[in-house]
Amino acid sequence: MRFRLTPRETSFYDMFAASADNIVTGSKLLMELLGADTSARAEIAERMRAAEHAGDDATHAIFHQLNSSFITPFDREDIYALAGSLDDIMDFMEEAVDLVVLYNVEELPKGVEQQIEVLARAAELTAEAMPNLRTMENLTEYWIEVNRLENQADQIHRKLLAHLFNGKYDAIEVLKLKQIVDVLEEAADAFEHVANTVETIAVKES
Repeated sequence: MRFRLTPRETSFYDMFAASADNIVTGSKLLMELLGADTSARAEIAERMRAAEHAGDDATHAIFHQLNSSFITPFDREDIYALAGSLDDIMDFMEEAVDLVVLYNVEELPKGVEQQIEVLARAAELTAEAMPNLRTMENLTEYWIEVNRLENQADQIHRKLLAHLFNGKYDAIEVLKLKQIVDVLEEAADAFEHVANTVETIAVKES
């Protein structure tokens, strides 16, 4: 790690950790949605919306701190990228839950639970990794595993699309369900963006 002669603003580490912990909360709400009947989904969506707002607040706090800090722990563009990608994850998860409720989906297609399980695991890994930004240690396994999970998510997504287009569903239902599984896939991509940004930061700081 590069030797620095000046102090660094350390509150960023805590804010990134809080943002990642909030994503874990969102992933748990996604898991809860899977086991809920249609009458309980609106309440879950409301809690997810509150979590998404909390994520927005965390992102705005990071940007405010960045704009008011002379010294930063690593490059400013990387702080922007990391905060933005973390925020994207929550946005996509909230959108998926909202679409399930708005479209009044009776039953999610088989395979969505695998998508959500991948997201939940990626959320746990991301929350575990954020505190390690302080030392830039024990991060390699994190970004390797998240990239593996994203590849797994891609495979699940392709199988889900094949299932949706097999003729079982009518055209309108296909459009609804495809939008939901596509948004969940975007969430998996956003986890990979976070991991790639962390890798970039670690390489620069080594």
